Amino acid sequence: MKRFKTISTTFIIVIAVIFGCDVYYLISLYNSIRANVERDVMTALADADIDDMWERSDRANRAAIAAQQAYAENGDSITRTPRSVSGVKDEDGNFVTTSTNEEGKTTVNKTPLRRDRSYSNQMVNDMSQQMHEAMDPFVDFNLTIMDSIVIERLADRHIYPEFVAVEVVNSKDTVLRSNSHVPKNRLDYDMFSLCFNPDSGMYYRVYMTPLTRHIISEMSGVIVTVFLLMVTFALAFWYLFHTVSRLRTIEEMKDDFVSNMTHELKTPIAIAYSANDALLNFGTDNDPNKRKKYLMIANKQLKRLGELVENILAMSMERRKTMKLKPEEFMLQPFVEEIAAMQRMRGDRKDLTITVNIDERTSVVADKTHFANVLNNLIDNAIKYSNDSVEISITGNEKELSVCDNGIGIPSKSIPYLFNKFYRVPHGNRQDIRGYGIGLYYVKSILDKMGWSISVKSNEGEGSIFTIKFNNHEQQDTVC
Repeated sequence: MKRFKTISTTFIIVIAVIFGCDVYYLISLYNSIRANVERDVMTALADADIDDMWERSDRANRAAIAAQQAYAENGDSITRTPRSVSGVKDEDGNFVTTSTNEEGKTTVNKTPLRRDRSYSNQMVNDMSQQMHEAMDPFVDFNLTIMDSIVIERLADRHIYPEFVAVEVVNSKDTVLRSNSHVPKNRLDYDMFSLCFNPDSGMYYRVYMTPLTRHIISEMSGVIVTVFLLMVTFALAFWYLFHTVSRLRTIEEMKDDFVSNMTHELKTPIAIAYSANDALLNFGTDNDPNKRKKYLMIANKQLKRLGELVENILAMSMERRKTMKLKPEEFMLQPFVEEIAAMQRMRGDRKDLTITVNIDERTSVVADKTHFANVLNNLIDNAIKYSNDSVEISITGNEKELSVCDNGIGIPSKSIPYLFNKFYRVPHGNRQDIRGYGIGLYYVKSILDKMGWSISVKSNEGEGSIFTIKFNNHEQQDTVC
C-alpha cells in the first residue's frame, strides 16, 4: 500500500505539471491568436480606408459632374486640368510620386523605400497619404459610411464584433470628427488607431466590442479537449482510489473473517476432541451420567461446526450466483412459530422470551429453507447481541415481517454498513460477542433474490427492529 501511495503521488505530481504546461501553452496560444487578430483588424482598417477614399472620390466625381451640368445649362464652360497622382520605383530604390495640379504644374517627390517592410505596403501607404492630402480639404468624412465599410472588411476576415464606431482624431488626441454613437465609457471596448496622414497627424480611431470572445471561439477546440482530458484524468484517479480503498477495506474484513472463523472452528473441534478423549481414556462406561454429559458436549460442538460450515457454503453459493430458489406458498404464522420454538430450546444460558404475533390468514411465497435461515440469523443476532434477559417480538402481516429485540442496539454510524460482507459492528473490548460478518450479508442477499427488502432501526441501548418488506410498499414504522 505504501508503494501504491508513492506511485500515485508521483503520477499526480506529473499530471499537475502537465496541466500547468497546458495552461502556459494555452496562454501563449491566446496571445498569439490575439496578435494575429489585431493584425487582421489593422489590415481591415487599412482596406476600409482605401475603400472609403474610393467612395469619397466617387461622391466628389458625381458632385463635379452635377456642377458641370449646372454650368452648361447656364451657358458657361469650365475647363480644368485634372489633378493626377502616380507613383513608380526608380533605379535607386526610391518610391517616385508625381502629382499634377489644376494649372498643369507637375510635382515630383522621392521617398526612400524602407527595407524592413514590404514595398507594396509602403507604396499603398504613401499613395493613401497623398490621396488624403488631395481629397480631405474638399470632400468631408462620412463616418457612418466608414463604420459600414469597416464592418464589411472585418467580416471578410471572419471577425464579427457586435459594435463598431469610428472617429477621426489628431496627434494631440483631439477628436476632429465623431459619430453620435461613439461610446462614452470607452474603456469597455477595444481601441485601434490607423494613421492615414502622418504629416497632418490625423488618425482613424476605431472602437469595437472586445475581441476576447472571438479569440476564445478560435481556441474552443483546444480548450474543450484539454478540459475533457483533465476531467477524464480526475475521474479515473478518483475511481482508482475509491476502488483501491474499497478493496483494502474488503481485504481487512476478509482477514478478520479468516482469523475469527479459524478461532471459531478450533474451539468446537478442541472441545469435541477433549470430550471424546475423556470417553476413551477415563473409564466413563461405568458412569452413565458422565458419559451422557461428554456425548452432549461433543454433539453440541459438532452442531456448531455444522452451522458454521452451512453459513460458509451458503455464502459461497450466493457469490457464484449458482443458487436457485424453490419458492412455494405457505402460511406465515405456523412457519415462524416453529422456528421460534426451536430457538426457545437453545437458551444459551439466557432468560429468553420469544413472542409471535402474526395474522393466521397471512401467507407468503418464498423458499422455505432459505427463509428459515434468514429468520434464524435475525433471531441468533438478537440473542447474541443482548444482555442476560432477552425479549424478542416477531410481528407480521401480508406486507411485512418485523423482528424486534431489547438488545444492546447498533451505533448509528454502523447501520449503513450493516449488510456489507465481512462487516462487524465494533463492540469495544467485549470478547463474549463473536461473529463472522456474513450472517446479515447472507440475509440481504437471499431477500434480494426473493425480490424483498430489509431495513433496520436501532439506537444503542434500546434494541433493534429488523423489518422485511414483502414488496415495494412505502416503509412504515413498526411498533413492537
